[in-house]
Amino acid sequence: MSDFHLDLSPLREPLAFIKILEWFFSIFVFGTCGSYKGATTLLVSCKGLVNKTVTAAFAYPFRLNQVTFSSPDPNRCNGTWPELHLVGNFSSSAQFFVTFAVLIFLYCMAALVLYLGYMHIYRSGGIFPIIDYVFTLCAVFLWLVSSTAWAKALVDIKVSTGPRLVEEIAACKIQGSSCVFASVTSMGSLNVSVVFGLLNMILWAGNAWFVYKETSLHKPNGNSPSSGLYPPASGI
Repeated sequence: MSDFHLDLSPLREPLAFIKILEWFFSIFVFGTCGSYKGATTLLVSCKGLVNKTVTAAFAYPFRLNQVTFSSPDPNRCNGTWPELHLVGNFSSSAQFFVTFAVLIFLYCMAALVLYLGYMHIYRSGGIFPIIDYVFTLCAVFLWLVSSTAWAKALVDIKVSTGPRLVEEIAACKIQGSSCVFASVTSMGSLNVSVVFGLLNMILWAGNAWFVYKETSLHKPNGNSPSSGLYPPASGI
């Protein structure tokens, strides 16, 4: 692998061009999900207080059960307001989604180095196209699994931080106390992350055909001419 020859001409072919799109789209996935920070706010009325704002700030990886609301007052409404947590732990789905996107980002960089510097070796009939093809098929499946899991977790996050969370708070049901949902930070960027996850799945599924064409499965005859800009390396 020391025979590096930089050649940008493969970028004119779908194999390398789509890899750039996959690299770019993966950035949107872990960028929109992994950088999210939000908060949900309630208006609390209790003994001696009316419509006091309490806030619970949450962020990636969305371990909501470790997030507590601020206290309505230093004495916690004269002892009637306990420490309050949000409900749910969605870190497994969120971290799986983001970690896989980072792995894809790194793989695309490595693949582009291979395409642009070692395409003559890639198309010489070796094992690299097979490895690329197997990874591509696995990526399609894992994009589907991770995006679906994250989409379900996002729905649950919206429920746990939205108006229905008031129904889960025991302190809000104490006689003399009441809670009113006020607001929650927009989760538009998280919605975008799900969309890009599904777009990545579609993109990798489409690219599987172009990777397959480079393998010996598509060209079982090693003496047949190779498609693309680089013919197979001939022996000396």
